[in-house]
Parts: sequence; C-alpha cells; structure tokens
Amino acid sequence: MKILIACEESQTVCKAFRQHGREAWSCDLVPCSGGHPEWHLQFDCVEVIKNDFWDIIIFHPDCTCMAVSGNRWYGRGMKWNEKRIEAVRWTLKTWELICEHSKASVLENPVSVIFSEPELKNPQYIQPWQFGHGETKKTGLYIRNLPRLKPTNIVSGREHNIWKMPPSADRKKKRSKTYQGIACAMAEQWGAQERLEL
Repeated sequence: MKILIACEESQTVCKAFRQHGREAWSCDLVPCSGGHPEWHLQFDCVEVIKNDFWDIIIFHPDCTCMAVSGNRWYGRGMKWNEKRIEAVRWTLKTWELICEHSKASVLENPVSVIFSEPELKNPQYIQPWQFGHGETKKTGLYIRNLPRLKPTNIVSGREHNIWKMPPSADRKKKRSKTYQGIACAMAEQWGAQERLEL
C-alpha cells in the first residue's frame, strides 16, 4: 500500500503508517521536522500527486484562509476575502487531481468553508478527546472510499489548548500538527487492509 500525506511537514501521520509497515510519504514545500527526511518529498504536492498513482492520499490543505474562525478577516466583504477565494479554488482543484490519482482519499481541515462546497459536503467531525487526548479541536474529514474513523480512546477533559498557545514563530506549525492518537487511528484503521479493492 502506497500512501501520500500531502501538505505535512511534521510527519506525524506518515510515521504512524510507516510503523504499520506501509510505504508512506510526507510531502511539503518545506523540510520535514519529523526526523525522517528519507520519507519526505520536499516538492509542490500537486506535482507529486499527478506524477504517480496512490492507494491513499491524505490531504491537509492550509486552513489559514478557509477556517471559519478567520471570518472577520477572510469572510465576504472583509479585507482578505480574495485570499479565501483563491485558497478554496486551489483546494478544490487539487482535490479533483487527488481523486484522479488515488484509490481513496481524505481531506482534513478544521471547521472550514471548504466543507460548504457541494463536492465536499457532510464531512465527519472528530475531536482529540475521542482518541486519547483530553483536548478539543473540532476537525473535519471528508472521506472518499474509506470507512469513517472510529474513536479509539474516549477520555475526559475538554481543554482548549490550541487556542491558548502564546504567539511564537512556530505557533502555526504547532497548531496544525495532527494529534498522535488520531494519526495512529488513521494508520490502524485505514492502513489495515492488505490492498484496496475499489
């Protein structure tokens, strides 16, 4: 099984699949911080996607402009609305390419305007506390040709740690990193089959 984690520099999801014996690759424009550059494709994900065929592509498009939490800056009539329009346009175009070059795929984003698009409606929403982390960070998964993710370890605690992070040079990177419990669930549940018969 060959898996691409598009727009991931942390390698959290990539490493989880590798631990389950899958050929997984992280891909981003920047160097990886996950400690395994030999598994990292430092290229434009569009070029990587269209130059191969994948069993699974998990796509993490940048949420800065698309998250509804940014409506006061990127919403209709706001100063940076054009950036949101461009981000949505790029994401939809890339998703179309992903569907052409993979057997199965997942688009991950927080509560986002991207999920109001007709081709991406009705995502699954998950929380870290369903996967062993006593925190909240509502995250949407639009899943194609794979089962919905099942909670693995429901725990108490509903901390908003992501929103409490102080300003720093790497705040965006820290906030966008996938929780380990969620990454492990993806690898265990979606990487469990010997092959995808779709």
